Amino acid sequence: MENKIAIVTGGSRGIGRAICHELASKNIHVLINYKSNKEAANLVEEEIKKMGYSAETIAFDVSSFEETAKAIEDWKLKNLGKKISILVNNAGIINDSVFLMMTKDNWNNVINTSLGGFYNVTQAVIGDMLRERFGVVVNIASVAGLTGIAGQANYAAAKAGLIGVTKSLAVEFAKRNVRVNAVAPGFITTDMTSPLNQDQLKNTIPMNRFGNPEEVAKCVGFLVSNDSSYITGEVISVNGGMHT
Repeated sequence: MENKIAIVTGGSRGIGRAICHELASKNIHVLINYKSNKEAANLVEEEIKKMGYSAETIAFDVSSFEETAKAIEDWKLKNLGKKISILVNNAGIINDSVFLMMTKDNWNNVINTSLGGFYNVTQAVIGDMLRERFGVVVNIASVAGLTGIAGQANYAAAKAGLIGVTKSLAVEFAKRNVRVNAVAPGFITTDMTSPLNQDQLKNTIPMNRFGNPEEVAKCVGFLVSNDSSYITGEVISVNGGMHT
């Protein structure tokens, strides 16, 4: 995978940070996307460079089509001849509420980031992949998108949408040698899950523990590698045996 370039949305924390580390360890140059937490993104870049690999940060709000397109176009203009051939759509937010109390803003913000963000970033990079007849897209979905979770109708809808578009685009892009797959994590120890009661919830997980970001990142690393060259349109659950 040497000389390949990947962009990881929401790459400054949690699962995104672990994915950046994993891809960099495969000698892939990583673009660490962030929206506002520049300090965290810079730290990930420094960590990767200290290990002898290459990375850089790129700031844009994935929920904004215009901002996303401009940031990626600006990067292309500064890096003529270089192509982004790996995309990991990881950025997402939660805004939990029972549906009856869910506001329109709560619904739209989650959908626009997780699902709208997928559209915005993928639109900005997929053209080069199709023209070059090589590319890999990995979408970070969720167990919520497979089974539904009470209080997360917005998040489940966004992640289920990612699963549907993964399968559709896998068929659409296969003849151009562009693969599209998804990873569906269960309960993973991150800032997003820190308010949850792990002792209570781990009883619902056959492996009796939360996963860690590196376990998700290893799966992503496999999907972007040549070891998975005949895999497309799949959703791989990383959930400790939940709902299997």
